[in-house]
Amino acid sequence: MDKKKILIVDDEQDVLSVLEEGLSEQGYSVIATDNGEDGLALAKSERPNVILLDVLMPGMYGGVVATRLKETPETKNIPIIFLSCLYSKKEDVEKDYMLRDGVYVSKPYEIEELIAKIKKLIREEKALHERAFV
Repeated sequence: MDKKKILIVDDEQDVLSVLEEGLSEQGYSVIATDNGEDGLALAKSERPNVILLDVLMPGMYGGVVATRLKETPETKNIPIIFLSCLYSKKEDVEKDYMLRDGVYVSKPYEIEELIAKIKKLIREEKALHERAFV
């Protein structure tokens, strides 16, 4: 079985470190960056299975990163999990049109909850891919 690849884009180094360690321990190949521009380039070149994307980052808002990912043919189908303390209720997330095409996880979160969401997205991605070749 090939290792699934996760791209983490978060400006907080401690968040990157914890996620890298936790996801690596679960058998994922992890790529990480602390800014949106590099996240866009890495998503295009590395083609991860899932992107974990912080919403509030200096330089480029996570919603802008997500919009650009969805507008780019090579990255438009990569599932995104938004990580942020910006919103605590689903209704608030739904008001931010830039975050509508992803899964939202409020910080702080339990790593087990996050891993469960990643596994679910990878299963859905695999099923979608398999249906496309039937």
